[in-house]
Amino acid sequence: MISSKPSPKPLRSELASIFSVWLSQFDSIMAFASASRRILTNSSILQSQFSSIRLNSTLATPKLFVSGLSRLTTDEKLKEAFAPFGQLVEAKVVMDRVSGRSKGFAFVTYATLEEAEQARKEMNARFLDGWVIFVDPAKPREERPPPQPETQSSETGFRVNKTIGWCG
Repeated sequence: MISSKPSPKPLRSELASIFSVWLSQFDSIMAFASASRRILTNSSILQSQFSSIRLNSTLATPKLFVSGLSRLTTDEKLKEAFAPFGQLVEAKVVMDRVSGRSKGFAFVTYATLEEAEQARKEMNARFLDGWVIFVDPAKPREERPPPQPETQSSETGFRVNKTIGWCG
């Protein structure tokens, strides 16, 4: 009588060859990931690619604008990252009033211009909480027009809502 089951040796051999191919591909992927991480964490490459464009302007104040922050970055993490470059006066992540989450940018203020410049050079295009951040000079806040007085209700007790129309 002839058995219809395949012999276990060829099946093992096929599985071993499939696993060997998969393993070599996995090794290639891991080598690529390792090389990519080395390239991304090497400051000279990131500095030349990203920050050469952003380092053209000089600092007028010791206040820096930090963009590209993770939503998980807190004031404490920001202070910890920027503290090695000098005496921090303030490090504040800007939060959304409604959701209470980070808006993705912050302001860092140092005691001197030299400390701020050093922090800008060292932290620009670096990873913080898994995101690449950019450090630029903070611009002065622009003047905003004064708030308009609320429109008064009409004789009928209705007021005009500019976005919807009439409301009561």
